[in-house]
Amino acid sequence: MILNPSKYFIAIAATLILMTAGCSKSESYSDLLRDEERAVNWYLAQHRVEIAVPEDSVFEIGPDAPFYRMNEDGTIYMQVLSEGNPADKPKEGERVYFRFMRQNLKYMYEGVDVKPEGNMDNFNVQIGPTNFIMGNKIYPNTTKYGSGIQLPMTYLGYFSEVNLVLKSYAGFPENQSECTPYVMNIKYYKSEY
Repeated sequence: MILNPSKYFIAIAATLILMTAGCSKSESYSDLLRDEERAVNWYLAQHRVEIAVPEDSVFEIGPDAPFYRMNEDGTIYMQVLSEGNPADKPKEGERVYFRFMRQNLKYMYEGVDVKPEGNMDNFNVQIGPTNFIMGNKIYPNTTKYGSGIQLPMTYLGYFSEVNLVLKSYAGFPENQSECTPYVMNIKYYKSEY
């Protein structure tokens, strides 16, 4: 059987054209990161922002408190609504329960009506009780909800409440490839409910 090279050339050329056309319609990773940065900056521009954690770790508290930049990379910003019980902070290895609501900052920036999602108000059975092990970066629940949710508990006590702005890198792993930032309201507890 003699192979016709022109058929293979046409098939390869068609495949390359389809692949190129598909790639040109999607955003590059750097474009997604730029969009994420714009959405986060837009949101933070509506609030007071402090560029560092207070040296004495005494935060302003309440709905008018500033968002504090919590790390050098600027992937986590925290507004403290309630410091909880400062005398009762979780220790390394303790299970910390939390309830949350989150909103997609890119959608908010684009003017899309964004409904909060999470398990704060309705005890969402699909999400169920959420928890992490303090200081553990391997436990599946810790990695499932991202690294940013643990950070407030290094400063605050149980029964605290915060608003977090989380860039995708510090948020839910499923949102990292799309570079989707979120603003989250989180309350921390010692037990499941």
